[in-house]
Amino acid sequence: MNSADGGESYESTADLYDHVVPYRKRPDVSFYVEAATEAGSPVLEIGCGTGRVLIPPALAGTAIVGLDVSPHMLAVCQRRLREEDITVQHRAELVQADMRQFDLDRLFTLAMIPFRPFQHLLTVDEQLSCLASIWRHLVDGGRLVFDVFNPFLEWIVATPSSEEGGDEPEFATPDGRRVMRKQRTLTRDRVRQVDQHELIYYVTYPDGRQERVVHAFPLRYLFRFEVEHLLARAGFQLEHLYAGFDKSPYGSTYPGDLVCVARRVGTRTT
Repeated sequence: MNSADGGESYESTADLYDHVVPYRKRPDVSFYVEAATEAGSPVLEIGCGTGRVLIPPALAGTAIVGLDVSPHMLAVCQRRLREEDITVQHRAELVQADMRQFDLDRLFTLAMIPFRPFQHLLTVDEQLSCLASIWRHLVDGGRLVFDVFNPFLEWIVATPSSEEGGDEPEFATPDGRRVMRKQRTLTRDRVRQVDQHELIYYVTYPDGRQERVVHAFPLRYLFRFEVEHLLARAGFQLEHLYAGFDKSPYGSTYPGDLVCVARRVGTRTT
């Protein structure tokens, strides 16, 4: 989740997140559950949000710590955890902290960053600070698994439009709200590789009242070799680079995703 604003940008949308149709259908959960199961406890998830990916490994028997900067997203995650069996609740711990710099005073077999929180880091210094924090929290030979989108060049060179787009279906919340979500890219800084995005939620309440809620945020895109160099500078060795969560090789689809599996190298000095 967004670190730059302390996660406050999610105040009005955190309780909508789990109902967004594309998120519910995203095929990454089984990939991360498999990685967590293979690594064994304990696992660290960075940018855990509402627990979409965090809770399934706990259900599968893995002890997991979820870190997020947004108190609003963590509150939703905590409510979701309370709906699970007490043994599952005991396997999951939530921590509010900034992914750019954190100290949990424990080691993990695996760190994972599902669904692109790494792209909320807008500078190389922020990226390296995050990776350094992760390195310090991994056991020797521990792994880091994360995904970012693979930049689509045709999209990057296109001029941003102020028009709202997207063909997402309407969804409903348990309290009877009906929501239609649109999105747009306001600006594109090709030098810094940072785009300014908006997700716009049109909410209709059961009494007919309507509301327009805007979640605005910057997002930085990264290219394949840029990711590899960042990992190498931070003390990681890239083991696998996939185009998708089915472990298809990078380049087999375009643009696909950048799904990275890296191993911590080097030894501790303290």
